[in-house]
Amino acid sequence: MMPIDQETIEKVLRILNEEIVPAQGCTEPIAIALVAAKVREVLGELPERVKIFVSGNIIKNVKSVVVPNSGGMIGIEAAAAMGLVAGDCKKDLMVISEVTGQDMVAVREYLEKASFEIIHENTPVKLYVRIEASSGDKSALVEIQYLHTNLTRVVRDGQVLLDRGFSPENFNTTQEDRSILSVRLIYDLAKSIDLALIRPLFEQVIELNSAIADEGLRNTYGVNIGSSIVKNIEQGIYGDDIRNRCASYAAAGSDARMSGCPLPVMTTSGSGNQGMTASLPVIKCARMKGFSDERLIRALFLSHLCTVHIKTQVGRLSAYCGAMCAAAGVSGAITFLLGGDYATVAHAIINTLGNISGVICDGAKPSCAMKIATGIYAAFDSATLAACHKDLHGGDGIVGSDVEATIRNIGELASAGMKQTDEIILKIMTS
Repeated sequence: MMPIDQETIEKVLRILNEEIVPAQGCTEPIAIALVAAKVREVLGELPERVKIFVSGNIIKNVKSVVVPNSGGMIGIEAAAAMGLVAGDCKKDLMVISEVTGQDMVAVREYLEKASFEIIHENTPVKLYVRIEASSGDKSALVEIQYLHTNLTRVVRDGQVLLDRGFSPENFNTTQEDRSILSVRLIYDLAKSIDLALIRPLFEQVIELNSAIADEGLRNTYGVNIGSSIVKNIEQGIYGDDIRNRCASYAAAGSDARMSGCPLPVMTTSGSGNQGMTASLPVIKCARMKGFSDERLIRALFLSHLCTVHIKTQVGRLSAYCGAMCAAAGVSGAITFLLGGDYATVAHAIINTLGNISGVICDGAKPSCAMKIATGIYAAFDSATLAACHKDLHGGDGIVGSDVEATIRNIGELASAGMKQTDEIILKIMTS
């Protein structure tokens, strides 16, 4: 293992703190609520007329999920109205975390009297929201691009207050340069980094993500795939093993989150589902095996950073299911937990990507939990094969000559190869 300089460690820590952040609810409707709350702040009052311009991927991911604290409401207008009436834009992705039942009475009244128009913006930017609002002779415009909290334009009464002209060519991800990441670097850091530097962040991951998974197992949300797996275990249909318990735990968190549970989660690469996928099976595995907290935190570090590394190639929103990026990170983390060396970790990730790279993203919805369970099952199968020195090789389909080449191939598949797939998915969903 090569020594890692302090500058590289500091860059990696900045990446972690940019990518792993708390959020309540599915991040796309929350992003709309955040823009709306900012519009109200800029305008200084509730607007009478609201135009919401959104990219196709935003439409796809807002269409079917319940907005938290809404009393069961879904959709772009509901998210925007909650942000306008009761949101706090200073809270970022927790913008509507304190909305009350009384606030929702006001939200519903506002939806009845205000004018809302939703426009599908024709833009190559996958994550795009712009809200133009007016009241009397006052007007305001707020825009985000590329990231859920990335303000790129703010205008009040025609006066430009902010204008950051990012383009796809020079701004594909968050501020810190991701090109330094590699599976080798992530593995070496997971083995050697001072635990004090990462413990607080991953203790928060463990606390928040475990809480929503427990909630998903206790109560009825979505299709309840998480608790259904447990029921099958109890009935003797499934075996009571780590693989089934980990798939159940990860899916249960998504069951709750996709159906409007107000509990916050720690997101990864802009997605709560990715954050839960990258963490919950690793947490459950470590607990069931009796591993130390240090070993767990180091495995979580590896899982999340590998997810970020893969997702950076794929892009923030895509026709490629982001939970599969996280599942690949999990396969590496499970291998790491069980004592695997770098080569075995890399082969586990390759096996996962070679297996489930065809899973599409058809929007945020209850069935995301089913896809997460599928990804976790694949992660365990891939880790087990790698431990037995059974690996997919370069030239097997989209598998590259090594783990980095395979990740690059996945990025090309997701960004260029699945562009038309994304368009067809949206057409089907909105027809």
